[in-house]
Amino acid sequence: MTEELGRLREIAYARLPGTKPGVVFLGGFHSDMQGNKATFLRGHCAAHDRAYLRLDYSGHGESGGRFEEGSIGLWLADAESALLELTDGPQILVGSSMGGWIAMLLARRHPTKVAAVLGIAAAPDFLTMLLEPALPAKARAELAAKGVVLMPSEYGEPTPITRHLVEESKEHLLLDPGFDLPCPLHLVQGMADPDVPWHHALRIVEACRRQDTRLTLIRDGDHRLSRPQDLELICQLLGALLSTAASPSR
Repeated sequence: MTEELGRLREIAYARLPGTKPGVVFLGGFHSDMQGNKATFLRGHCAAHDRAYLRLDYSGHGESGGRFEEGSIGLWLADAESALLELTDGPQILVGSSMGGWIAMLLARRHPTKVAAVLGIAAAPDFLTMLLEPALPAKARAELAAKGVVLMPSEYGEPTPITRHLVEESKEHLLLDPGFDLPCPLHLVQGMADPDVPWHHALRIVEACRRQDTRLTLIRDGDHRLSRPQDLELICQLLGALLSTAASPSR
């Protein structure tokens, strides 16, 4: 199956044709569409003749723009444009880390376009609930004085965190006082995740007022959840959501 590579304005994307409902992968903070989960799901969808879309937010991967100028609102707009302009019919959104936050925001904005959300180490509100409180005093002072601080990363070069990124993210908070979701939500969370603690997933379940919200915990799972057994579980859960979405009774 041939994959279409293209650009939606400055946003790079890769798209597979196939049956509906389709699958859209939304990557994490400072990641790109060439990551293990994104490419594994590409192969899975190709093998099952399933439509599939992955993209790089602005300032990420192959897309234009500078990462330092990004924000949750900007990256949400990138994903929203891709969802509306590059997909046909309802989609299952698979959101990794920050991508889970963006997926939930998209589902609330476009209930007829989103059939379900599968969150992988989903991290809504992570900037104010996880990152900002964990900043050392020196980093807090630097962020306040310079408007940006470089944070060490286990995944590569240091990541710039800007004051604008943190402050703008407060316009998109979900967990306090809670939120409604117009579609099923299933979360997969590693209990050995050093970046998004597993109790954050419990906060999401408690905050989401949809009664069929589900959470699968993996005791030895890390943040990436990219081991073969993790990827197999993700595909199983995705298959269940696709079956439900395709059911005539939905």
